[in-house]
Amino acid sequence: MTHPPLETIIDAHLHVWDPSRGVYPWLGAHLAPVNRAMTLHEVTPELVDRGVGAVVLVQSADDDFDTDLMFETARSDHRVVGVVGWVPLDAPAVAANRLAQLRDDPLFVGVRNLIHEREDPQWILRPDVDAGLDLLEQAGVPFDFVAGGPAALATAAEVTRRHPGLHLILDHLGAPPLKADHDQAERWSQDLAVLAGHPRVNVKLSGLYLGPDPAGDALRQAGAYLRTALELFGSHRLMYGGDWPICLLHEKYGRTLDVIRHGLANLDAAGWHDVLAATAMRVYGLDQSRIAVHNS
Repeated sequence: MTHPPLETIIDAHLHVWDPSRGVYPWLGAHLAPVNRAMTLHEVTPELVDRGVGAVVLVQSADDDFDTDLMFETARSDHRVVGVVGWVPLDAPAVAANRLAQLRDDPLFVGVRNLIHEREDPQWILRPDVDAGLDLLEQAGVPFDFVAGGPAALATAAEVTRRHPGLHLILDHLGAPPLKADHDQAERWSQDLAVLAGHPRVNVKLSGLYLGPDPAGDALRQAGAYLRTALELFGSHRLMYGGDWPICLLHEKYGRTLDVIRHGLANLDAAGWHDVLAATAMRVYGLDQSRIAVHNS
């Protein structure tokens, strides 16, 4: 398969973390080998090998220390072109102050909360959180939405209904069921179609971990989901995300890129430019002058 000609590839979903800096409640010994400090320097050889010249760092903890760590990483590595940080959406007054501080930094491009780690799957719809989302909507700050289960897409659709001006980015393709029956796959497609009807919703093609797949069934299913997303959203609303280092729990960095290229093999050069660079640049408002130029 020939790779599309691009100046650079932007990985719109990459993490760094350091347990010595603060608490990551979800991180523990059960997640070896990533239960330690994970730095951008560690994945740099793989980024270079894959032609990834720019990355967007995405929050890993609902705490300021995590956002501060990402900004420190950005200042020490030119590959970082954006930071999706955290503000406490359930404390709107605090969130407003923190948001004002973050917006002073040109590398700040969005907000995420670990909504999929909450006990209440409807946490994002609470009145206090709704007020926090109002802040993002009014400020034009994108919000990364993490789908934590089959019902999450309907919840995301309700968020967009309440906040039609909010730029919502659906992480990990909305967690499609890679090993599911027809009814589950159809439900995912229907829910995704509802989200596609909201023009400010964009999708990250990330987190597609196939697991052992000797017969290629999961790869074919992933390809079908990718083509569904392309049909519903168009390439100009899709972006690539490698999800390092979470990906290491399943596979080496770059496998997601292979899955996308396989599933969207018929995409033209303009479409590839959208998925691998242009969509992330537009949606996150990335500074093109900061993006390293590489030939793929």
